[in-house]
Amino acid sequence: MNMKNERTPSRTLDPGPFYHGTKVYLKAGDMLEPGYSSNYGERKKANYVYLTATLDAATWGAELAVGDGPGRIYRVEPTGPIEDDPNLTDKKFPGNPTRSYRSKHPLLVVCEVLDWEGHSPEELKNMRDHLDKLKRLGIEAIND
Repeated sequence: MNMKNERTPSRTLDPGPFYHGTKVYLKAGDMLEPGYSSNYGERKKANYVYLTATLDAATWGAELAVGDGPGRIYRVEPTGPIEDDPNLTDKKFPGNPTRSYRSKHPLLVVCEVLDWEGHSPEELKNMRDHLDKLKRLGIEAIND
């Protein structure tokens, strides 16, 4: 029986393909690992690496990541178990419709995805306003 707050490994539940959105330049064969500063919020050390099975969620990651460079999306493969990302599941989006996950294990960069389309300036503004509101309310991303 799965308890409500228990994180369920999803590696076998979602066949992928998986993506990671960022502003960092990476190349095939690179490994994304936990332990670096987060792309979001207070930029605390990230205990996980994040991935998604939807290009839309990866696009948000690429567009909202910290940095001055262009947003980038990479096709990645998990090297260990993955679990639902609690920042985008549970009460926020029951059932994980964004197919967003996290892992304590590295992600292998397979290739860069070049044919993606960004969100409109209005959508970006609305999302940034929403994230600013959460920050003012003291709501931080779950990193435990």
